[in-house]
This record gives sequence, C-alpha cells and structure tokens, in this order.
Amino acid sequence: MGFTRAELQAFRGRSVPDLMPEHPRLVFVGINPGLWTAATGAHFAYPGNRFYPALAAAGIIPRLPRIDDDGMAEADRRMFLDAGIGISNLVRRATARADELTRDELREGAADLTRAAAEWKPRVVAVVGLTAYRQGFRRPKALAGRQDGMLAGAELWVVPNPSGLNAHDTVATLAEAYAAPARAAGILP
Repeated sequence: MGFTRAELQAFRGRSVPDLMPEHPRLVFVGINPGLWTAATGAHFAYPGNRFYPALAAAGIIPRLPRIDDDGMAEADRRMFLDAGIGISNLVRRATARADELTRDELREGAADLTRAAAEWKPRVVAVVGLTAYRQGFRRPKALAGRQDGMLAGAELWVVPNPSGLNAHDTVATLAEAYAAPARAAGILP
C-alpha cells in the first residue's frame, strides 16, 4: 500500500461507509476516518495503526485482515460481519489528525451515533478514544471502561485510541481494553 502526501490530501473531507452486520453484537466507533482510511475505504487502514493487531491479540478476530489500496479483502469483511462486529465513526469527515475536528462536530457525531445505535440495536458500543468521547458526549471527567447508563439500549464502553500518537498504550494493553467490551457483547467468553 502506498500513497503520496498529495494523493492522500485529495481524500480530505471524504467519508467511509460503516462496516455493519445486519445484527451487530459489538460496534467499535472510531473518532473519524484518517486519510489512509478514506483512500482505501477500510477503517483503521493506516499501516501503523494498532487496532487490528490488538483485536487479533485479544482473540476478537482470528487473524489480521488484509488491507490494500482497494480496501479490505472481502473474506476479511465477512470475518467481521459474521462475528457480529461493526465499525463506524463518530465524525464522518476524513482528516489527517483527529485534533482537526471541532467540539461541535464531535457533539453532532455523538447525537448521530445515538440515532444510529437505535437502528443497529447492538449489545455493546465501544467508542475508540477517550478525549473524543469526553468532548462529544459532554462528559469531561469520564474514564475509560464501561460507562454509566446505556446508549440507545446498548452498553456503552470507551476504549483507548489505537493510533501511534497514543504512545503510552501497547498492542497488549489495547487488546486487554478491547477484550472487555467484546466479552460484554458475547464475542469472547
């Protein structure tokens, strides 16, 4: 996979469709698509992102998905869909960095997510990024983990962002954090 900076910039502002099974058990919600994600159409596509390695290390998925310039391989998309795992974003607009988003965008995204979760009806929603959750849901003192209350009938969790910019987490600590909502959703024992 390879894109030049100029090629990636052309994907600013684009959105990426949700990867959503008909009956999701667990929905991971990223902050917003990065430019690599927008370019490939595959969530968490940046080569250094630790999302998929953490899911595999936790046993949530049996193998790393194959993502190339054309997106995620169909067999790997099926791996998520058949397991009842969905992937969405709080904000649809692709940016180079999540800190390019405004608080208003995050708050609109939280409202949109609440409406979407009511349609999806998952057991668990896991927002991937504590700061985005705090701002979007107006919970400035929230901590990672299971949140009080529900989101449109789903358990609500907040888990660490797998970006390399979140350097204090490792694949192992991310795997541990992601396993908890997966257990709550019945994906892991």
